[in-house]
Parts: sequence; structure tokens; C-alpha cells
Amino acid sequence: MNAARLRSPEAVGTVALVGVTAVWGSTFVVVKDAVERMPVMDFLAWRFALAAVAMAVLRPGAVAALGREGRQHGVVLGLALAAGYVAQTFGLKRTPATVSGFITGLFVVFTPLCAGLLLRKRIDLMSWLGVTIATGGLALLSLHGLSVGRGEAITLLCALSFALHIVGLGEWSRSKDAYGLAVVQLVTVAVVSAVAAAPDSLSPPPDAEVWGAVLLTALAATAVGFFVQTWAQAHLAPTRAAVVMTMEPVFAGIFGVTFGGDDLTNRVVVGALLVLAAMFLVELGPRRAADAQIERLET
Repeated sequence: MNAARLRSPEAVGTVALVGVTAVWGSTFVVVKDAVERMPVMDFLAWRFALAAVAMAVLRPGAVAALGREGRQHGVVLGLALAAGYVAQTFGLKRTPATVSGFITGLFVVFTPLCAGLLLRKRIDLMSWLGVTIATGGLALLSLHGLSVGRGEAITLLCALSFALHIVGLGEWSRSKDAYGLAVVQLVTVAVVSAVAAAPDSLSPPPDAEVWGAVLLTALAATAVGFFVQTWAQAHLAPTRAAVVMTMEPVFAGIFGVTFGGDDLTNRVVVGALLVLAAMFLVELGPRRAADAQIERLET
């Protein structure tokens, strides 16, 4: 590969997006440690408020340019996003970071199912195959005897909420409105979290380490991550970008085992491989043109 090819927007975009998935994957361990010393809703309120403020300061007129309908769409999408993050963060209190990362990745499998049910889009055979394989992987990752653990079940709701959010973005997001739409969503998540936290505390992070977790997730994983993803997907085909983003649960597993003290058992490895195989099948299988326009705004 020549030097010009390595410096092409496609190559740089791919590398940048891999970097973002590494940041997203690392946050599973960081958040798990932080919410052990800080209420979940307080953490989310600070995280999304700081991210929204950072983005709003950079482009203060973006929300006003959306129009009333655009802002309404942003609120609805923000509610789905809030449900996803609340479920993910509460699930992390009861689930190893490695398992949480892979279960969260099931949003890629749930997305065509939600699109089929809500938008009456045909679900192709490859998608059904992906769902079947992912279900087997999920069973290996989360079944304890004959029951699913509470943390895994909560995290599964997170994946479903993220899938609904992706489908909504596919219907309502336009490139010229994407930035303002993102700010409205982040503000909505911050407000939902703050309202939920207010009756008990809504206190600031208790120490420097938790402040670091809040700032990392707010600025690197949310604000900067959004910028990089938006730029990268302007230069990458949607399918290629989606496949790159399936690296997020892989990085979650790597960080969970390396820094989070999670056990790397054969059961976890096989289950994780099945989930990854399902995600690749769903993304690489035949899709209608409308499905290819679905994009993900992340964490």
C-alpha cells in the first residue's frame, strides 16, 4: 500500500474510528469503577451535561437551526438514548465489564428487527441467522444455571434501547442537522438523569478519580467521539463503518480482562465469538438501500 493510500480520507477515517471504538470499549471498566463510588444517575447527569455544554459552546447556533420538528425528534431520540445508558450503567453494577460490552453490542443485531417491526422493513435471512447465533452467544455469556442474571437482563434492555435509537436516527437524521440533533439528545439524557437523581442527591463526583471517569466519558467518549465518528463516516461506506464499530465490544473485553480483573473463561470466549460472528453477519449480509443509511450516534 503506497503512502498516498495510507493518507487517504478512507484510511485515516478507518484508523480514527478504530481509535474511537477503543475509547468506547475502555469506558466499560472506567464506568463500572466509578458507579461503585457514585450514584448511577448522578454520574450520567454530569457526563451528559458536560458533553452537551462542550458541543453547544463549539456550535452555539446548531440547536436553533433545527426547527421545532427537529428539536422534537431530538427529544424522542434522547429519551431512547437515556433509557439505553441508564440500563447499561445499572447493568454494569451487577455484570462484569467484559460481558456488559458484548451484550451491549447486540444493538447491531436488534436494529434490523426493530426496523422490520416499526418501519415494516423486510428482515432478510442473514439477519435471522445473526439473531439465532447471537442468542446462543448471549446464553453462554449470561446464563447462570437456568436463569439469566439481573445485570445481563438489564444490559439487554440497553441494547434494545440503542437499537431503537439507531432506527430513529435512520429516519430523522440529516447531515446538515446532525450536530444540532446530537446536542438536543445529549441535553435530554442529561435532564432525564438529573431529574432522576435529584430526589436523592445529584451530588458532584466524590474524588479526583471519579471526576476523571466523568471527564473521560463526557469529553473523549461522547463529545470528541461524536466529532470523530461524524467525520469518519463522511468518508467511509456505512457497511465498512459499521463493521469497524463492532470492535467496541472487542475492546471492552480486552480492557475488562486486562484492567478490570474479569475472568477469561472458555465459555466467555466462545460466547463472545458467537456474538461477534452475529454482528458481522448482520452488517455484511444483503441490505436494502434504506437499511444502509442507518447510522449510530455513540457513547
